[in-house]
Amino acid sequence: MNMELDHHDSPESPPKIHRLSHSVVKRITAGDVIQNPLSAVKELIENSLDAHSTRINVIINDGGFKLIQVNDNGHGIRFEDLAIMCERHTTSKLLKFEELMRMKTMGFRGVALSSISHLGHVTVTTITQGNVHGYRVSYKDGAMEHEPKPCAAVKGTQIMVENLFCNMATSKKALQNSNGDYTKIVDLVSRFAIHHINVSFSCRKYKATRPDVHTNVTSSRLDVIRSVYGVAVASNLMEIEAADTSPSTSVFEMHGFMSNATYTAKKMTMIIFINDRLVEWSALKKVIEVVYTKKVHKASKPFVYISIVLPPGQIDVNMHATKKEVSILNQEAMIEQIKSMVESRLRSSDEAQSFEEQQTARLSSPSQINTSMKANLNSKAMESRSKKVAVHTLVRTDSSDLTGRLHACGQTKFDGHTENGACSNAVRSSASPSSYPKTAADLTSVQELLAVINNDCDPAMMDIVRHCTYIGMTDDVFVVLQHHTHLYLANVVNLSKELMYQQFLSRFAHHNAICTSDPLPLKDLILLALKEDDIDLEVNDDDNLNEKTAEMMSELLKEKADMLDEFFGINIDEHGNICGLPVILDKHTPNMDHIHEFALCLGNDVDWEDEKNCIEGVSVALGYLYAVHPPMFPNPFGDGLLNYLKVNQLERGTFDRTGLDAINNKVEHGMPSHPKKEWTKYEWKIQHFVFPSLRNFFKPPVSMATDGTFVKVRHICFSSIFFNELFM
Repeated sequence: MNMELDHHDSPESPPKIHRLSHSVVKRITAGDVIQNPLSAVKELIENSLDAHSTRINVIINDGGFKLIQVNDNGHGIRFEDLAIMCERHTTSKLLKFEELMRMKTMGFRGVALSSISHLGHVTVTTITQGNVHGYRVSYKDGAMEHEPKPCAAVKGTQIMVENLFCNMATSKKALQNSNGDYTKIVDLVSRFAIHHINVSFSCRKYKATRPDVHTNVTSSRLDVIRSVYGVAVASNLMEIEAADTSPSTSVFEMHGFMSNATYTAKKMTMIIFINDRLVEWSALKKVIEVVYTKKVHKASKPFVYISIVLPPGQIDVNMHATKKEVSILNQEAMIEQIKSMVESRLRSSDEAQSFEEQQTARLSSPSQINTSMKANLNSKAMESRSKKVAVHTLVRTDSSDLTGRLHACGQTKFDGHTENGACSNAVRSSASPSSYPKTAADLTSVQELLAVINNDCDPAMMDIVRHCTYIGMTDDVFVVLQHHTHLYLANVVNLSKELMYQQFLSRFAHHNAICTSDPLPLKDLILLALKEDDIDLEVNDDDNLNEKTAEMMSELLKEKADMLDEFFGINIDEHGNICGLPVILDKHTPNMDHIHEFALCLGNDVDWEDEKNCIEGVSVALGYLYAVHPPMFPNPFGDGLLNYLKVNQLERGTFDRTGLDAINNKVEHGMPSHPKKEWTKYEWKIQHFVFPSLRNFFKPPVSMATDGTFVKVRHICFSSIFFNELFM
């Protein structure tokens, strides 16, 4: 033995060539076909489809390593075929090599089941039409372990694969990642479900009561996409078609769906079926990705589903062991036609969106403000005194009517189209419960935070919010609400902070994205926030410390960029710029006046070491950023702007008594329009967006009844003071 080893290792003589045993060869080649549990699931589903199944159910345990079970209601397997079913190169789909060029079925080599049986333990239960019972048989290394046993069975076939890669411990250890593997299998089943709409699919974990994918037989592919990928995807898709009948280029027909210019996602979803076979076509994928990158913001990734039908002679299905890639004749010409069609549809989508935005902006723009506001207020007051109208009649009591406002006589009037037309309806629909599915990531920390919100909810206060009537604003942050015969003061800033916090958690990790028009440098934002804090504390002598602090915080957030993007929808690029933020409520954008405070909060107030504290900290910061804050301009209605101008002149030393009349005249007849528009939009948004959202979603915490956020006011006392102050 030692002599043979020495001779074998000697550099003077070549090593002897041995013939590998059949078992070793089969295991090696089996690993080429079944590379992971995903490959096995794909092969089994394709076999079920070839059996003309209309129902396919997949059950997975431990990412497919412990169990893969595929049940179908197809035509089953003949008893006489069970003996060779798992032998290598046995198939019912191919007899001669020439037939390979005319293949219309999913499989054609007869190696899938054989490969699976060499890597795990396979049990098959099947029944064919007309038989009173089925048969069950187990396989190992391509051969039956026993004779088929009669058993009770339902129509079709059940294939159960246990302990996959059990005889290849090294490969199993390198491959195993049960959560990641199961996610890939769910995605695979979803892709099959979208294409084969005449088949119902389901996929669930072993012992789970609810499937992660469940579709029914339907005639609408868009309905299946909506069911599998969600409303946000389906509502942003455009139907696409292309074809070529010229034999000189490429004969094909293509149809599918592609996302429009407004769709945003973190990664590209490209689903390609060629002659009903799920494949990867890297050349086409790259071309489409480039088209979207040029036409849409680079941070947005498209969703594309394409089904292509080709003459069998134009496609080589035999180029890849797992059949996931194909070779196509004249593929350059076909790709060019598909590219041109995608560019055209994307361009038309972008133009339509621009037109819609312009129309919305025109509908939403306030009309010219009445310059005789003070006169109108006085006349209104005189009219109310002359008629001696009771105080309670000035309060609107119909909570379903959102068009009235208490001091609308002194505010900007929106035209009829805005208040009662499309714009108002659009805002209301954005706050409807059906627009916000109650979904959350399967994180224990998120579930615990949501449980705190539910358990801490004040039922009495929630009833008030659900059924109150919005009356109007008393100052910059407090609004008046009526519930039955009682009046309440509510701090709208605090309410909106809590609303945004709750809504973010309820849709955790399921947010669409808002792309910023320009990148926002984290370091500059944090530095600005630190300097504001220094001004408040009258500490201005350590700019170098602020610079270092801002640098340190921005580097920390850059390190956390992947996590912030994946779970919170906060996109930070490699240069440390904020490029995207999440959508918390549809048609609502964050208050960018506070973006620097948000950046400082992320860098300074978030506990990055504890999962629950981290999620809570970032959610609180987002709640503050997305809350409805008063404009930073002085309030031009009432005495707000007058006091502002007086203070400004006092600070400059230019104010005196003789200039008082001139200031009053300037305020009355020459108020700048920008503050007016901002404050009018602010109040309109509170009434028509914030409070409908509060009614539908808000769960007020008990603390708001004691911290001054929500205060009950005596009806008579409050009304006399409030209305006298308003109309005097």
